[in-house]
Amino acid sequence: MSLKLRESKTVSAHYREKRRGRRMNSRVPVRLEWDDESGKRIVVEAHTRIVNPYGCMVVLQQSLNLEHRLALSNLATQSSNAAVIVWKGNARPDGWEYGVELVAPEMDFWGLEL
Repeated sequence: MSLKLRESKTVSAHYREKRRGRRMNSRVPVRLEWDDESGKRIVVEAHTRIVNPYGCMVVLQQSLNLEHRLALSNLATQSSNAAVIVWKGNARPDGWEYGVELVAPEMDFWGLEL
């Protein structure tokens, strides 16, 4: 039994180390752009569900793979940044949940105090 407790502490500490910055529930209008397998440019507008200084969680109808590169624009601040899919959740009625990490983000990208 003590082994399970140690494993739980190790796992939770590992996830705390991986998560950077404070998260905030926030609905920010965004545009995501990427090229599909055929080279066609895909442009989708959506809203974030959660943001932090390093990225966001967003729900999209499209199925994307981990490490897929895209451009993310914050439509509220007119800021754009390169981004990458780092987490894919389960399919939901409104689409797939994705964790999107900004590449070299500016700390005021979201226009919020985080």
